[in-house]
Amino acid sequence: MTTELGDVGALDLARHIRPGDMVVWGQACAEPVTLTTALAAQRSRLGGIRCFTGICGTAAIRQDHRDHLAFLSYTAAGANRVLAATGALSILPSHYSQLPDVLSAGPLRADVVLLSLPPAGPDGTFGPGLGADYVAPLVSGARVVIAEVNDQVPDIGSPVRYSRADIDVLVRVSRPPPEYPAPPPRDVEDAIAGYIAALVPDGATIQLGIGSMPSAVARRLLGHRDLGVHSGMISDAIAELIEAGVVTGARKSVDRGQVVTGFLMGSQPLLRLAAAGGGISLRDTRYTHDPAVLAAQHQLIAINSAIEVDLTGQANAETAAGRWVGGVGGAVDFARGAARSPGGVPIIALPSTAVSPASGTVSRIVGELSGPVTVGRADAGVIVTEYGVADLRGLTLGQRRERMLAIAHPDHRPALAADDHEEDT
Repeated sequence: MTTELGDVGALDLARHIRPGDMVVWGQACAEPVTLTTALAAQRSRLGGIRCFTGICGTAAIRQDHRDHLAFLSYTAAGANRVLAATGALSILPSHYSQLPDVLSAGPLRADVVLLSLPPAGPDGTFGPGLGADYVAPLVSGARVVIAEVNDQVPDIGSPVRYSRADIDVLVRVSRPPPEYPAPPPRDVEDAIAGYIAALVPDGATIQLGIGSMPSAVARRLLGHRDLGVHSGMISDAIAELIEAGVVTGARKSVDRGQVVTGFLMGSQPLLRLAAAGGGISLRDTRYTHDPAVLAAQHQLIAINSAIEVDLTGQANAETAAGRWVGGVGGAVDFARGAARSPGGVPIIALPSTAVSPASGTVSRIVGELSGPVTVGRADAGVIVTEYGVADLRGLTLGQRRERMLAIAHPDHRPALAADDHEEDT
């Protein structure tokens, strides 16, 4: 039977959360901020628990909360970056497509799930709010489900619905959902976006990753027609394309006319569009990252970033200068899906250089990765910097090195060529 509370002040989490429990909640705009804030405030009475956190930016996820909370995530992005830098975050090296299974069974099984939901619909069920993602598949198996029902969260179209029987504790709240405005794109990202836009045909289905690069790409796609979207997340960049009439999904081979995503990570433009309909359909990770679903998309153009790429196409999207700043995420899932999609293109985009506090300007095209291999050379497709496009598909190692040197910063090409001794095998 569902316990309904009219105010979060009446919520005693110690009645529902046991010592050692794994607590999982929605990320980005789907974070149940009232509940995560209560979790942080009541942490000393919970006996020590584990928290699986995605990309969240609230004050609830803080290094000084490690006195009673242990943090685990698939990524070091967002507020997790500070946790990772201070040693307060454990990283789970998992493909995004595997998260529902990893969190459904075994040592990381979710005991408690926290949700942010809109008010119930006419049939009495609740939509997933601003994210279905890897959290929705966990609801049926969790011991306890606690939901904040927020009258400021829109009920977006989705096959995912929760009944009152799915929810153990329901708390009524009224607050704006968290927002994630993207930083404005830099000139170098605009140059990269110009090359990417030329690789996207009208009618293609696109996937955009996180950061300022999607905003740059979106602006360069404003002259396109009938694009579709199938992505793990969507941001304000996608809202801009929908409102401009560029994204219609009219030529999609799967979910025609729908913008399919796992969760929202944007600000008011995106939230207003979602509330008004906008053709957005929330699906959980088992669908958004399903290899068969991705392969069936019409001309899936997967656009993601990396911290560095070596001369053979291997990409590191996890660490920079020995510090965790990203994660495996869906990079490999979408790279493989785009490669199998008829006419699809897996793209990794990155500026050719970065500024290091210790070393000054350094090349992001490298002879040898300084961190883990997130995307292997066998999954490498097209690499783009502000100096051009390196299409590595069907090329030998020697041919790849030539293409990669051509898109490295000119100041770093001689050193890269001199240091490159790998045999072409």
